[in-house]
Amino acid sequence: MRMRRTFFRRRPRQSPAAVAVLFAVAVLAGCKPVGPNYNRPAYQAPNAYKETGASSVVAPPNPANGGWQPANPSDGMLKGKWWEIYQDPQLNALEERIATTNVQLRQAVETYLAARDQIAVVRANLYPTVSANVAPTEEKFSKNQPLFNKSDSTVFADLNLGAQASWEPDFWGRIRRSVEQARASAQASAADLANIDLSLHAEMAADYFALRGLDSQIRLLTDTVADLERQLDLTERRLKGGVATDVDVAQAQTQLETVRAQLVDAGVARAQYEHAIGTLANYNLHGFSIPPSPLDLALPRIPLGIPSQLLERRPDIAAAERRAAAANAQIGIAVSAFYPTISLGASGGFQSTSPGTWIQGPSSMWTLGAQAAELLFDAGQRHVLTDQARHAYEAQADAYRNTVFQSFEDVEDQLSSLRILEQESSVEAKAVAAARHSFDLSNQRYKGGVTSYLEVLTAEATLLDDQRSAIDIESRQFAASVGLVRALGGGWDVTQLPK
Repeated sequence: MRMRRTFFRRRPRQSPAAVAVLFAVAVLAGCKPVGPNYNRPAYQAPNAYKETGASSVVAPPNPANGGWQPANPSDGMLKGKWWEIYQDPQLNALEERIATTNVQLRQAVETYLAARDQIAVVRANLYPTVSANVAPTEEKFSKNQPLFNKSDSTVFADLNLGAQASWEPDFWGRIRRSVEQARASAQASAADLANIDLSLHAEMAADYFALRGLDSQIRLLTDTVADLERQLDLTERRLKGGVATDVDVAQAQTQLETVRAQLVDAGVARAQYEHAIGTLANYNLHGFSIPPSPLDLALPRIPLGIPSQLLERRPDIAAAERRAAAANAQIGIAVSAFYPTISLGASGGFQSTSPGTWIQGPSSMWTLGAQAAELLFDAGQRHVLTDQARHAYEAQADAYRNTVFQSFEDVEDQLSSLRILEQESSVEAKAVAAARHSFDLSNQRYKGGVTSYLEVLTAEATLLDDQRSAIDIESRQFAASVGLVRALGGGWDVTQLPK
């Protein structure tokens, strides 16, 4: 009869260090961070914008069921390079330079990158720290020391090879809350970067259209100077013929020099805008110039979107909201101070007096330990710090709501400007037509000898003022258009925030 023999495999014995680490990881996995979880501060966006009357604004259609849909950043809004809606190649080229050359934008990029690196710095605290050391030493004892045995050697070597590890398990979530805070702060920095980028592009467009508006003014004034020169020549010839008087010539000369002075003044303002544009685009101003280009563009239509989209579209709103999230995480960090600090430590290595037995089993050594510490008395400091963190969060939440309030006001201001300027432009166009008709009649009457030259000068001055007002209104319309694009957040949305 054959006997069956059963063999049992001996299970490897786990070291106390491994057991401690596994236990800590298991407990840590079941521990939720202390402190409140973050919820975005409540804000109810209005159902509709008050001001939507300008023809240059594409208002959202009213839903069939009468209720607004939740915000969707991709629907009915500007995309990416929003300045291209103006269809101006020169503006496009200037705007493109901002992303690669503007020093202020580069500074904001580096600030964001530093904030992003801080996430990795804080996250590293979740893991153990490990260090190693090698320490060969040679020592000599005094032969005259007490109880010295003359048969012993006075010189010996001590060879140490060791490693140390320490870990503070994040039982209460202090480190995890710190990571949340660092991530929210980095996202706020990214939103600040987007806001600076938007501001720079908007400033470029506003300065560019202001310059082109001045080019329109300069063209008008140049044409007026040429007309006044002809008027002066006519008046001087009439004086020689005995039809006009010296007063008529003096009045014509005065009007001509006045308009020439206005032309010089417009040139000064144009040069300043040209310098501002060159600086934004990081050009060498010595060799930078923009050729004259009167503002003969059509005002583009801007998609407005629904009000709730504004919360997703404005980078300054996103930055304020992310700072509220960072402040909320700080509450958890403050609360974690009420709980004990637990740390694990281990060290091991080899020690020998002889290189031949340095890395051998009998030369091995190790230690394993744990420590728990609890602060028993701090005169109420932890309570005060926690209250401070809660107040700081409430302040940031109110700052977020205030930013939203200001953003809606900004949009409404630009919408009302576009609506009123459109009405003003229509009225001013009629005033220009009437002034031109009055000037033509006065000029005919003067040439026919029916009236004095003063009537012609008065009519021409009125026409020039109305024409300049019409150009100024057009420039302000473009400025309000750029302002509305900026108020709506340009082509940005919160999906572009880093995760």
